[in-house]
Amino acid sequence: QVQLVESGGGLVQAGGSLRLSCAASGDIFRINAMAWYRQGPGKQRELVATITSDGSTNYADSVKGRFTISRDNAKMTVYLQMNSLKPEDTAVYHCGADSYPLAPGRLPDYWGQGTQVTVSS
Repeated sequence: QVQLVESGGGLVQAGGSLRLSCAASGDIFRINAMAWYRQGPGKQRELVATITSDGSTNYADSVKGRFTISRDNAKMTVYLQMNSLKPEDTAVYHCGADSYPLAPGRLPDYWGQGTQVTVSS
């Protein structure tokens, strides 16, 4: 099994920045792709960004140019740097990990508990 623990959420004003972290432990050899998802109040879950073990990234159109996903394979930790935050970015952000590349519509094998991000206007 793989355990994922997110941290770094909080309250920030519009235009501000936050950095989320997600540390993986357990059977980390199973992990190829890692990703960040979010679900805002009254909204569907959204795949925000993905990154593979070789560093290939993909982003949702809603965050391109503002968010950056990165990973430290030695620490098996994935990060999400969020800049120019908007009130519509308010959501619970979850980390996901899978043995295969991740894409919208398919939940990852491993899922974190989530961290709340609130952006005030």
